Amino acid sequence: FMVDAVPHRALIYYCIDNYAAMPGVDAEFIASCDLRLTQQANHVFVAPPALVAGKQAINANTTYSPHGVDVDLFGRAQDAATVVPARAAQLQGPVIGYFGLIAPWTNVELLAEVARQRPQWQLLLIGFASADVTALRALPNVHLVGPQPYETLPAWAKAFDVAIMPYRLNEMVANNNPLKLREYLATGKPVVSAPTPEVQRFGDLVQVATEPADFIAAIERALQDTAPERVQARMAAVRAMSWDARVDETWQRVNQILRTRP
Repeated sequence: FMVDAVPHRALIYYCIDNYAAMPGVDAEFIASCDLRLTQQANHVFVAPPALVAGKQAINANTTYSPHGVDVDLFGRAQDAATVVPARAAQLQGPVIGYFGLIAPWTNVELLAEVARQRPQWQLLLIGFASADVTALRALPNVHLVGPQPYETLPAWAKAFDVAIMPYRLNEMVANNNPLKLREYLATGKPVVSAPTPEVQRFGDLVQVATEPADFIAAIERALQDTAPERVQARMAAVRAMSWDARVDETWQRVNQILRTRP
């Protein structure tokens, strides 16, 4: 166990996922490591809200610590001076956008069905694909542009009419605290997502759906959700959730712990 080999004054465990629920891992071994860290830590910071109660039952020194967001960077999606990349600027029709890893927990079948049923929509998917996207590549209105530099994401997002999080409903997603959600909201764009506890914290600022017909209907509602006050409401919802604010909160707690340690 690596933590035993490293001299330390304090042990801080920052848990950002239910690691044992990830595909392709040794779930029993990972769960045992997670339990041991939770038990031994002087403090546990937990990003997914669904994991907080379980961690607190093991270690009372547990704090809910969701992801932050670079609000200034992603706010550039609303800046008139931000230039949309050429591959996005040439798309005709509503652009339904996604950025992030296209992974086994991404509902590729849902995306393909949306594209087939709404050929007038353009699905712009930005990110590395570790899932099988053969079905998506065969569709003329799906555009897989691969990974792009992080700092360019607001420029891509400026092209979005709606931003989506098309996740499968599994244990990992249910325990997820998606950074992408805050980044999308910081752009001011309407968001449609699979329902998760973290997504539902934002109420009517995010449309939720699972089945293709419902997901399409949610996107259609989102396409109309463009009033300036709604744009500002989405951006305001995450304005206090900057990474700077998260670091300050976390460091205050860690500093308290270090002051009590020899």
